[in-house]
Amino acid sequence: MSNEKSISLDHGSGGLASQNLIGDLFLKYLTSPQLRDLEDCAVLGEHEGRIAFTTDSYVVDPLFFPGGDIGALAVHGTINDLCMRGARPIALSLALIIEEGFPLAELERVIASVGRCSEAAGVAVVTGDTKVVPHGKADRLFINTAGIGMVSHRCEISGKRARPGDAVLVSGTLADHGITIMSSQAGIAIGGDIKSDTQPLHRLVGALLEDYNCQVHVLRDPTRGGLATSLCEIAASSRVRITLDEDQLPIRPAVAAACEMIGLDPLYLANEGKCVLICDARAEGAILHLLRSLPEGRDAALIGRVEAGNDGRVSLTTRIGGSRLLEPLTGLPLPRIC
Repeated sequence: MSNEKSISLDHGSGGLASQNLIGDLFLKYLTSPQLRDLEDCAVLGEHEGRIAFTTDSYVVDPLFFPGGDIGALAVHGTINDLCMRGARPIALSLALIIEEGFPLAELERVIASVGRCSEAAGVAVVTGDTKVVPHGKADRLFINTAGIGMVSHRCEISGKRARPGDAVLVSGTLADHGITIMSSQAGIAIGGDIKSDTQPLHRLVGALLEDYNCQVHVLRDPTRGGLATSLCEIAASSRVRITLDEDQLPIRPAVAAACEMIGLDPLYLANEGKCVLICDARAEGAILHLLRSLPEGRDAALIGRVEAGNDGRVSLTTRIGGSRLLEPLTGLPLPRIC
C-alpha cells in the first residue's frame, strides 16, 4: 500500500489489499479494542437503560470545508441524533463507499478526522465496513454511520411533546454550516471568518438533562431544512402553534450579510452543531443560563413561544411588528450539505 496513491478496486476485494488498507490506515486512527478485533460485529459491555439506535449517511460536497470535513460531520451528526432523544452515545459504526481512484492521502485525512472527533467525544468507532465501486459509479466518497446510545432517565423527549406556554430556545447561532458549504460549492470568498459549526452536543445535553430532564420536552438538531423546517415538523407533530421573535434570533452579522447577498434565508440553512430546545416556561431562565455557561451553548437564545392551536403553524414576528408565516422547506436550494 505504501507505493499506492489512490484507491483501486482491489482495496474492496476483501483480500490482501483490503487487509492492508484496514491495518495500515484505518487502525492507525481508529483505536477501539472492539474494532481492532476485526470481527464481523462488536460486542459491547453491559449498560443500564433503554437502547437508542440511529443511522445516517453523509454525501457532503466538498469533502473538506472551513471548520470541518465529511469525517467530522459523520461522527458529530450521529452523536447528535442520539442525544436529541436524551440518549448517552456509547458506540458508532463507520461504513465507507469509495470511488476507484480516490486519493489515499485524502482518505487518510478523513479517517484521521474521524479518529480525532470520536476520541475527543469519547464515543468509539467499534465496527465498520469498506466498499470500493468502479470509477464513475459514485462521487468520490460516501459515508454511512450508525450509533447506539442509552437512555437512563424515564422522561420522554419527543417532537410530539411541545405544549402551549413552553419556551423555544436554540443553543447557538444559526446557518453557519449551510452558508459555509454553499460558499465553498460556489467558490465564493465571503469573509467574516465564517465556518461550519459542526460539533457534538452530548455533553451539553447531558448537563441539561442531569437537572432538567422532565422539564425538557423537545430536542431537535436543525440540519437539512434549517430552523424553520424543524419547528414546522415539531408544531405539526405536537399539534400546536409556534411564534418566533426575529429580534431574538442569533445570527452572526457575517452570515446575515452573506445570506442577503446571495438571496438565501438563514432560517432554512443547515446547522450541524446546534439544537432547538422546547421546555417548560418555568425552567426557561435556568436552562438558558446553563446553556450559556457551556462552550457549546455560549450563544444560546430564547427565540419564541409555543401557543395553543392545532394547525401546526409557525410564524415569525418581524422587527417592524409584522407577522410572517414559515413553511417547511420546498425544493433543493442547497444540495449536498451533509
